[in-house]
Amino acid sequence: MAEMTPAWATEKPTALLVLADGTVIEGRGLGATGSAVAEVCFNTALTGYQEILTDPSYAGQIVTFTFPHIGNIGTNGEDIEDLNPAARAGAVGAVFKADVTNPSNYRTAGHLDQWLKKRGIVALSGIDTRALTALIREKGMPNAVIAHAPDGVFDLDDLKRRAAAWSGLIGLDLAKEVTSGQSSVWRETPWVWNEGFGEQAEPSLHVVAIDYGVKRNILRLLAGLGAKVTVVPAKTDAEEILAMQPDGIFLSNGPGDPEATGGYAVPVIQDLLKTDIPVFGICLGHQMLALALGGKTAKMHQGHHGANHPVKDHTTGKVEIVSMNHGFAVDADSLPAGVEETHVSLFDGSNCGIALTGHPVFSVQHHPEASPGPQDSHYLFRRFVNLIRQKRGEELLVERA
Repeated sequence: MAEMTPAWATEKPTALLVLADGTVIEGRGLGATGSAVAEVCFNTALTGYQEILTDPSYAGQIVTFTFPHIGNIGTNGEDIEDLNPAARAGAVGAVFKADVTNPSNYRTAGHLDQWLKKRGIVALSGIDTRALTALIREKGMPNAVIAHAPDGVFDLDDLKRRAAAWSGLIGLDLAKEVTSGQSSVWRETPWVWNEGFGEQAEPSLHVVAIDYGVKRNILRLLAGLGAKVTVVPAKTDAEEILAMQPDGIFLSNGPGDPEATGGYAVPVIQDLLKTDIPVFGICLGHQMLALALGGKTAKMHQGHHGANHPVKDHTTGKVEIVSMNHGFAVDADSLPAGVEETHVSLFDGSNCGIALTGHPVFSVQHHPEASPGPQDSHYLFRRFVNLIRQKRGEELLVERA
């Protein structure tokens, strides 16, 4: 007679999230085996988990998804945001409430678990993500180790030691870890349902994008408005950029502490600003621009991560719902005279945009390209292109369709 499992037997945890204060959260492991040390944040988006996990801005972070069902539409080769998937730029860990089910979607090309394994992302499911989110809101984003061992054997003392010893994101330059290795030209245009991506074959303007961890859909939207986009590494100097004769310069999103990246990025941006070539920055690029103009940045308590954030554009008086992904913010009180605050978060009043008075230079903290999220802020790409067209004496595009 076969031996029966006792009714009171408990499932052995195969994954742990160990916080720096010693808190241990047990769950079921999936994705890559092993462990990773990082900062834990939460993301409130209802869709786009593949785009979120491949956003280079999440380097050095573990993403807790507040939406309970993640993975049910599977994965595919189109919904990725880092330029080089082999480099695995993006989140190092993920936390889910429900177990990942088999995918059910016409676009799926594989199971999320297998995709996580290929990306090297350590994941954990089966925990109360509401409780973890509440902890982050109360205490801030903790440093932690996420670990996955199929046999359920962990060296808990070592995991606690590593979590407590990690210095965190303050002072950490991660842009140099996720940037492009060399310059390249981007021509892919935005995705169209039932057609896929297009290609910009006849560009009418040239934008140089400084890659601090750029997302693909940013480049697609620029290409879709007629730009030949030359992507250059984060440490490219101003002389080399100007030698490419750009009509506009884009400062990309990216991970880490802006003041750390600013050590080499700010002097380059300051040199570029002297030329009066139109400049547009997003996320880390926004923070880099603020530093270059004399402002300051600071670490946020819980950060902004999600696709439902209300932001007001003071230049139009309109409110849009946007995607956010940042743990540092520009200190609006530090902005010098001549730098205007153009956008503000209606959640907490933090700065979300600036412009240099009298010059074709502006930036925003949020992600107007979405991916995932609403497209309310796509107009900002037309605003940038209009600065270029205005400088060339050309007819302006309608900013909002």
